[in-house]
Amino acid sequence: MSAPANPPGSVALRARILHFTAKPTGKGEQNAVQYFDDGVLLVEKGQVTAVAPAEAMAQQGFDLSRCEHLPDHLVMPGFIDSHIHCPQLDVMASYGEQLLDWLNRYTFPAELKFSDPQYAALMSELFLDRLLAAGTTTALAYATVHAHAADALFHAAQKRNLRLVAGRVMMDRNAPENLTDTAASGERDDRRLIEQWHGQGRLHYALTPRFAPTSSPEQLLAAGRLYVEYSGLYMQTHLSENLAELDWIKSLYPKAKHYLDVYDQAGLLGPRSVFGHGIHLSDDELARLAATGSSVAFCPSSNLFLGSGLLDLARLQAAGVAVNIATDVGAGTSFSQLRTLADAYRVLQLQGQSLDALTAFYQLTLGNAQSLHLDHCLGNFSAGKDADFVVINLAPDALQARRQSQVASLEEALFALMILGDERNIARTYAAGSCVYQNNN
Repeated sequence: MSAPANPPGSVALRARILHFTAKPTGKGEQNAVQYFDDGVLLVEKGQVTAVAPAEAMAQQGFDLSRCEHLPDHLVMPGFIDSHIHCPQLDVMASYGEQLLDWLNRYTFPAELKFSDPQYAALMSELFLDRLLAAGTTTALAYATVHAHAADALFHAAQKRNLRLVAGRVMMDRNAPENLTDTAASGERDDRRLIEQWHGQGRLHYALTPRFAPTSSPEQLLAAGRLYVEYSGLYMQTHLSENLAELDWIKSLYPKAKHYLDVYDQAGLLGPRSVFGHGIHLSDDELARLAATGSSVAFCPSSNLFLGSGLLDLARLQAAGVAVNIATDVGAGTSFSQLRTLADAYRVLQLQGQSLDALTAFYQLTLGNAQSLHLDHCLGNFSAGKDADFVVINLAPDALQARRQSQVASLEEALFALMILGDERNIARTYAAGSCVYQNNN
């Protein structure tokens, strides 16, 4: 399957097309879900210009022969990952630890290697290539404590014209000495990175204190100052992932009401604040997250792998907390958001909850875009939005081909895809209308 020779950023595809205009609720769903069994997607200069049924396009005088025809493929907006670690690619599938031991045994040694700028550049390239091979076109990503590693990640994203939100990890205590900054040096490094990268093209900066145990109160306050000073910044960190972590927080911050209060006192809550995990939260923490518009990144694969616990999604949603979904590579065991959805389904099933396929794929696309305040430019095929999208092969092997041959509805087809699917299903990935990954297998 070869991409057509269109001008850069211009595409005309005819295929099965699915996108969402709102969250599916089961009522009036036809207004939230737009699916064309035979549709046309038109892109010019990196932006969506039209999406409609092929028949309607032909009736309006559009020449369908202009399109590349992929009748057996499904085209969707690119997937969005709200919590992932660039330097942890090489620690995936490392055996047998829970969170705190995992950090010391695997994560910190892997991140120390990023002190070499050439290594950081190489790994940034590999990381983004793996994202694109999984159909992920936008991510909220952690670099390491090294400023040059954040530079390398932004350079690699800029080269591919990706929309990326990322930041340098802030960490001034309780970590290896040669993997820490100070409150002052970290603020200085972040200020330079913000001014160089934030808002440049499709790039955004995220203040990134790893988590409260590895940042002093002074460093968290410095992050809070930057959060106020620069418009449109993101803030990402970890919250309430592991029970031993909670005990550690109590000893480090004895005057805080609870874990979230540590971040709240530093001024780090807000609509662009994304807290990874949020498994063991009190009612007061949920209320405060909801009141400030802060969101929680649901990382089911990681939570299962590290034995951290099961996120009670229904409880967070009932409290009005925004929830997005993420791989959390490298404790997460796959870059594939399809496999992440399968694990989310299992986590919820264990708690008597469920995850239907339409809601799941809404979340990977428009839902995560809304949660990250990027839905003005990403998440669906509304005219004028960035043309970040994925071409999905629903039948890359005999098993999936047989299962898809039995489905009776779109919902069934999507559910089979999210349970059986992975990187093999990703035929192509596009960023701003240009093909940035093609599966040649």
